[in-house]
Amino acid sequence: MGFFSSLAAEKYDRKYSDRELVARLVKYFLKQKQRLVVIGVMIALMAGIGASLPIIVSRGIDIAGSSPTYLSIGIISGLILSLGVVNWLANWLRRRLTMRTIADVIANLASEAFSASAEHDLSFYDEFSSGRIVSRITSDTREFGNLVVLVTDLISQVSQTLILSVVLLTIDVRLSLLLFAIVPVVFVLAVSFRNLARKVTQDGMRAMANVNSTIKETVSGIAVAKNFRQEASIYSEFDDANQTSYRVNVKRGLVLTLVFPSLNAIGGVASALLVYFGGVSAIAGAVSAGAWYLFIQSQDRFMFPIMNLSSFWTQVQSGLSAAERVFALIDADPSVIQKDQQKVQPLDGKIEFKNVHFHYKDEEQVLEDFNLNIRPGENVAFVGHTGAGKSSIVKLIARFYEFQDGDILLDGMDIRTFDLHDYRRQLGIVSQVPFLFSGSVVENIRYGRPDVSNPEIESIASQIGNGDWLHTLPDGLETQVGERGSMLSMGQRQLVALMRVLVQRPAIFILDEATASIDPFTEWQIQQALQLILSQTTSILIAHRLSTVKSADRIIVIRNGKIIEEGNHQSLMQNGGHYAELYNTYFRHQSLEYVEESRSLAAGKD
Repeated sequence: MGFFSSLAAEKYDRKYSDRELVARLVKYFLKQKQRLVVIGVMIALMAGIGASLPIIVSRGIDIAGSSPTYLSIGIISGLILSLGVVNWLANWLRRRLTMRTIADVIANLASEAFSASAEHDLSFYDEFSSGRIVSRITSDTREFGNLVVLVTDLISQVSQTLILSVVLLTIDVRLSLLLFAIVPVVFVLAVSFRNLARKVTQDGMRAMANVNSTIKETVSGIAVAKNFRQEASIYSEFDDANQTSYRVNVKRGLVLTLVFPSLNAIGGVASALLVYFGGVSAIAGAVSAGAWYLFIQSQDRFMFPIMNLSSFWTQVQSGLSAAERVFALIDADPSVIQKDQQKVQPLDGKIEFKNVHFHYKDEEQVLEDFNLNIRPGENVAFVGHTGAGKSSIVKLIARFYEFQDGDILLDGMDIRTFDLHDYRRQLGIVSQVPFLFSGSVVENIRYGRPDVSNPEIESIASQIGNGDWLHTLPDGLETQVGERGSMLSMGQRQLVALMRVLVQRPAIFILDEATASIDPFTEWQIQQALQLILSQTTSILIAHRLSTVKSADRIIVIRNGKIIEEGNHQSLMQNGGHYAELYNTYFRHQSLEYVEESRSLAAGKD
């Protein structure tokens, strides 16, 4: 395996050519036309000043060698000082506008990447680490900004070089050609370095994404780690990822720094040649001492942009690799595909599965030729062992996953023809572990309906145990829930999650009932909240409580993705089939008869 085994590309990663990446990035910058025009003017001004400075100095050398005066030296010094001040001001304005432009572009790119990730299906997050996705939206978009700064610097330097080229050709063609001949050698070396630089840069980014993913998962599960005294284990896991990142980035640094000494060596050879041939030309009177100096200074200005491009190739490749990773996230193909985007009218809640086939992986079939009919307003409870396919059925109804064959109909309409956002507005879903966002209780209740008023919320809450559960909260509706609802009890979290559904008034209610034990009074309140929802919706319940199972209009028993029994509690118990086994295994201990029987046995032993 080795420490590079965790650096493989994600399945949704794509390869983009540099031309494709640049063309796509240009679209983001077109929104900043006015700033770009000013930046371009400043770059041109700086290029002109940068090219003129060595020319002015070379003229000064010639003047000093012939008939210098205090006035001529003062004029040349003042001119150089003035140009330096103007160059500083132009550079300050360019960088200021460049940074604002980059900030806007990065914000737009991150916004688009986040929007795309939010639109991806649940199957996407089942397969890919959320920590790595976060890394693309945050770290990679910032890395792209460094590329833009480098590009503007290079444009300015290349512009200076082009202006100097014209001037040098007018002074001495032979020395100019000697200087120009060095450029292709340096350029070929830089280009040949490109592919290796891209690869080690991408490895570095993937290693950092692994570190981010490890940190996120560890922090999220810190309570479990402490409970099982695994602090050393989670540190070891982080240290492995961190060491991998260290080794990868050391290798990346070594590879990227190899080119700079090579270019310096070529630059030294070029300087020696120019000093020799320029000196010979100056002795022969072909060029002046100032022109000789100009050629030697120009050699640095010719080499600098190319050496910059090579020595900072890490930033170029980091920027392009970052853009490639962000665009791969944006362009990832959805697994849930709608055939149409029809607006959804208020649903009656009739649900039909017709010969549905579904699997998460090709070799693991979950539902095969599955058929089911749920009537409008019916309350259906699914029971079965873990892995039987209960959760898969409700996830297909919610369109969190794509089925491979067959049809699912809602009120006689193909579920794949609905506008997904419109459709999901009519779904109320409560997961087995209710998720609450940081903020107040009322903010969480309003999550699906921001327009609902406090009096309306209080009116609904009063129908659940006369609203007593609200009085147990220190600040009522304004009580802060903490991260993931950590400041509330499990029962309180469930009540807030159910309230969130009640104010939404969905047509279809899906509940994966919590398995955590709660006190009898809170369970009674939860049952009241459930009854309020069940009376208004078509309900699909993955039941873990006996009270929920018994109150269902129909119990459907699932085993290995197939319906093996269905009916109410009494009829299924009389049949003595799989449901009766499940009841005796999972539900019987919750019944009043079992409690009384246990008490009698305990009393008899006494």
